[in-house]
Amino acid sequence: MYAIIRRFDQMRSVEEAGRRAMAGLGPMLREAPGFRGYYVINSGNNSGMSISLFDTREAAETAHQQALGWIRQNLADLTQSEPQVFAGEVVGSVAAGASSTSAAA
Repeated sequence: MYAIIRRFDQMRSVEEAGRRAMAGLGPMLREAPGFRGYYVINSGNNSGMSISLFDTREAAETAHQQALGWIRQNLADLTQSEPQVFAGEVVGSVAAGASSTSAAA
């Protein structure tokens, strides 16, 4: 599994950005090949983050480029700059209700 994390600082409204992202970007990501999950986080101090999970790096990177286009078109009035982007292979996970943890081989 591969994760893309985007961090936005100095946002005018994290809540509004979250509403827009869940209504517009979320459905777009859901249709992308290898999609696993999408989360929007209010990290305080006018900062927001999103986490996108995909089966593979290639799927994540393709969806990320599409997401950046959506962000530029739909959130430009709420943020002053491009997001900081962090990405990498998920090397372990724990899920609610799961009988065990998993680690990447």
